[in-house]
Amino acid sequence: MDGDLLGSLNAAQQQAVQTLDGPVLVLAGPGSGKTRVLTHRIAFLIGPAGIDPYNILAVTFTNKAAREMQARLDNLLGAGKAAALTVGTFHSICARFLRRDIVHLGRERDFAIYDADDQQRLMKRVLKDENLDEKKHPPRAIHAAISRAKNEFVDPEEYGRLGRTYYDEVVTRCYKRYQQLLRESNALDFDDLLVETVRLFEQHPQVLEKYQDRYLYMLADEYQDTNRVQYLLLKLLARKRRNLFVVGDEDQSVYAFRGADIRNIRYFEDDYPDARVVLLEQNYRSTQSILDVAQAVIQGGEKRKHAKRIWTENERGTLVQIQEGYDQEDEAQQVAAEIARLIASSEYRPGEIAIMYRTNAQSRSIEEALMARSLPYQLVGGTRFYERKEIKDALAYLRLAYNPNDTISFSRVLNWPGRGIGDRSEDELNRWAASLSVPNYVALQLLADEPNTQTPFTARMRKALLDFLTLIDELIAQRHQGDLGELMDFLFGRVGFQEALLREYGEEEGGERWANIEELRNASVSYVNLPRENQLPIFLEEVALVSDIDQMKENRDTITCITLHQAKGLEYPVVFLVGLEEGLLPHSRSLDEKDALEEERRLFYVGATRAKQRLYLFYAFRRATFGRTNLAQPSRFLADIPKAMVKPPARRATAPSQQTSMFGGRSSFGSSGVGGRVGSLPGRNGPTRPGASTFGASRSSTPAPATPRAAVFFAGQKVSHATFGDGVVVSSKLVENDEEVTVAFAGKGVKRLLASFANLQKVE
Repeated sequence: MDGDLLGSLNAAQQQAVQTLDGPVLVLAGPGSGKTRVLTHRIAFLIGPAGIDPYNILAVTFTNKAAREMQARLDNLLGAGKAAALTVGTFHSICARFLRRDIVHLGRERDFAIYDADDQQRLMKRVLKDENLDEKKHPPRAIHAAISRAKNEFVDPEEYGRLGRTYYDEVVTRCYKRYQQLLRESNALDFDDLLVETVRLFEQHPQVLEKYQDRYLYMLADEYQDTNRVQYLLLKLLARKRRNLFVVGDEDQSVYAFRGADIRNIRYFEDDYPDARVVLLEQNYRSTQSILDVAQAVIQGGEKRKHAKRIWTENERGTLVQIQEGYDQEDEAQQVAAEIARLIASSEYRPGEIAIMYRTNAQSRSIEEALMARSLPYQLVGGTRFYERKEIKDALAYLRLAYNPNDTISFSRVLNWPGRGIGDRSEDELNRWAASLSVPNYVALQLLADEPNTQTPFTARMRKALLDFLTLIDELIAQRHQGDLGELMDFLFGRVGFQEALLREYGEEEGGERWANIEELRNASVSYVNLPRENQLPIFLEEVALVSDIDQMKENRDTITCITLHQAKGLEYPVVFLVGLEEGLLPHSRSLDEKDALEEERRLFYVGATRAKQRLYLFYAFRRATFGRTNLAQPSRFLADIPKAMVKPPARRATAPSQQTSMFGGRSSFGSSGVGGRVGSLPGRNGPTRPGASTFGASRSSTPAPATPRAAVFFAGQKVSHATFGDGVVVSSKLVENDEEVTVAFAGKGVKRLLASFANLQKVE
């Protein structure tokens, strides 16, 4: 069996597997078979070394990795031979420990584990108990600060001592109350599973010793991604026998924003001076051409104690290609065109291709270019651009600017950002509008027009509702005064999108969501040559078509669109890295911090080493940022690649010869609109008669003769007026020989018109 286990391993892998006693650090380059080493080591311990699987602990970072490890062991040893092995994630293993021994901390074994939604609900109660305004202190941001503290093994008291600002004081108060409520509920959150286990081991040495005596050998995967509390947990368990085997790669440490501490792997030899260090440098995934480029970039950074030289016995393969796009739209079009060529030539299937980028916002132009060529794709670990919450919120406001009677959009943003209109108030508004047989927007117009009308609203609620009405009317007015981009600028400033996102989600996630909003603003540039009145409706129509692609989620043979962070651990025959520019990769937030900049370099390395056969590196000559197009500077990481290693870019100093639409094909937009649709949009530009006059506006010198007539307008009917535009009939009644029609006009308020003078046109 010894020979069977070792025969498929290279020399370095064999050394790692056979080093039984003492601390072992395996520095595993990308594609070097680290999972194989982990599973073969466990099999070697159980087989030739004769260690009972009951005495082995293996820690992974995902449940998927744990299941894969167990399955591989069954193949190596036979089904059930490793059943007594303890294998799982940090959280699952700690939960097992606590189920047995949390009583030593004065807690009950039947504790509940609160998931993310439970945690947010609890945090909202905390804020209420502490009399803190959620709008000023968003629950998500407060909880994120508490989670970071727990990852660093900092309790509420220490957090309070370390705090220096008023915000730190607020977090301390919330942290204490949050933990109190968790205890009262006999519950732990995800972070507590780790923290309470470490606390248990530190405060009750006899419990720790029990686990130390059980687990004679311990293995940990992705050691470079551990945070402080995970580091402490492993160190405590390994203290007695020191048989700790860790696998990782400091060159692939990219999760600092999640609390990962690269020092854990860098200082392993300081903790264990007698540690055996094994370098896995043979790559089984990529061609040498790809590895040369990746290594050139990673070696351009800071020096490491154990520098790896990644090599492969695979063929040299196709040279890595660097390509420039004129802008992000052209970049996306070139990527899509090359993918279409690869698929058409039968070289690759869609499922063998991945497009990777630094930020989620970059997916917008990529998605549209793929859609234009009917190329199937999926977003991994993320949401399609136009389905992201902040984008849907922005689109809801824009839809209200075009059609304020859109009840779905109305409901979506009625209380976002929070303006004190809760579910109960919205229900009251819905009931009141229904009793009047008018949309909610029209109901608000009536509320403003008739202040003495009996309503179910308090004075405070009335003011909040009318403030929202004012906002909608301002958007409607702005729509008629400027182009689509100017409307977006007005919207985001008037509503305070950026501030709201940062308040609600914190700097990191809020910044990402604001970047998505900026990318939405960039999309408006494609419509600048359309007649102003057509820009918004055509934009909304095309966006709706982009979103209607749910059926692709079931198709596994699809191009993968994914962020570089999410791509870690994956591999594809063909990889496109896009947006390789200063400010994107490296990201602008990292430029002033050495450690952050080095992590950006590692992120490039991770992306490049996902590729097996072909790697494309793309950057843009110009890139739009919030509607402003600036010259882009290629990423500094590209400068680390010797020219001989890559195909040079075909530089483009001018814009592509054909103007492209949102979907990338040749634009059908002309001065007269799209497809002859100008002037035929629903409810717009209805026929008017020369000399028509209005009641309450300009009147003709010779009124029409009064003749007996019957009422022809009814509540809820859509009408159009030459001066006031589109509207909805609120009521109609006969007045002498004429008909008085009350109409709520979008952005113009409620008007009472005489039918004989107003020349109202019915809109189908």
